[in-house]
Amino acid sequence: MAKAESLQSLQKVFKTLADPTRVRILALLEREELAVQDLMQVLGMAQSRVSRHLAILRGAGLLRGRRDGTFVYYRFVAPEGGVWRESWELAKRTLAVSEPLGASPSKDATLARDAAALARVLEARSARSRAFFDAVGPEWDALRKVFNDEALRARAVARLVPPGLRVADIGTGTGILALELAQLGLRVVAVDNSPRMLEAARAKLTAAGVRGVELRRGEASGLPLADGEMDAALAHMVLQYLPSPGDAIREMARTVRQGGVVVIVDFVRHDREWMRAELGVTWLGFAEAEVRGWFEAAGLSEFRVEVLSPLSPGRDLPASFIASGRRAAEAGG
Repeated sequence: MAKAESLQSLQKVFKTLADPTRVRILALLEREELAVQDLMQVLGMAQSRVSRHLAILRGAGLLRGRRDGTFVYYRFVAPEGGVWRESWELAKRTLAVSEPLGASPSKDATLARDAAALARVLEARSARSRAFFDAVGPEWDALRKVFNDEALRARAVARLVPPGLRVADIGTGTGILALELAQLGLRVVAVDNSPRMLEAARAKLTAAGVRGVELRRGEASGLPLADGEMDAALAHMVLQYLPSPGDAIREMARTVRQGGVVVIVDFVRHDREWMRAELGVTWLGFAEAEVRGWFEAAGLSEFRVEVLSPLSPGRDLPASFIASGRRAAEAGG
């Protein structure tokens, strides 16, 4: 009986992975969480064809779907072991072609095109957010009052004390949090990808007479910070605007020293579609399980999360969360 079941599993594996398009889709979804529309752009295929392949992969238990408003985003769920794991590892090895002895392996031309198209999709996500903030500029201080999040900022900062720590403020915007951190005696490197926002932050810091805040332009998925440069990194209401939140958390973890802390403040998953148009968000909040998964994938331990009810009960705002984790010491360190 066991042999029959094993044979059936093997046949299902071969049937699922025999189609090169499905292997391409899995390779993409192993790297990034994507919706049907994203896959259509990357693969250059009609929706019906992409959806058919996704249905087969879902049936095989290889995908996890996450609804965000009217969209469903898919991620490859790597098999734990057995024939699926071995077959996928073999399939991935076939995605590279051998070169002459001494040369580095190069990716298949089709996969190279997929990677380039995926980069364009992610850049489009980032560009939409960047354009929103460049357009809003200093007016963001007034617009963001909808968050009513002063208490959230204070509780997040409380996880970063004592004073004297070197802290990265990721997605600093107009520098409100960077200013508060500096006034508490923390040494701050404030990062944002919007030149106009950085100009507003510089003006705010100058007007307040605050020194010791270094402004750097850069993307959250490629922070302009060295490995282990910071004692802590904080992203306050930033993940919801990023093309790839998991990549940002991984980058934040990279930039903190061993024992350093990463703190995230954002909204719990919700259905407030109005926030896309009025606040320019990319994602409608996040579930605790996916945030925990990003922290674990980034090598962060001691995960803590605190969920808070809306700070303005009379407004149509979702609940918020504060999550933190610590970068573990290297093995043998």
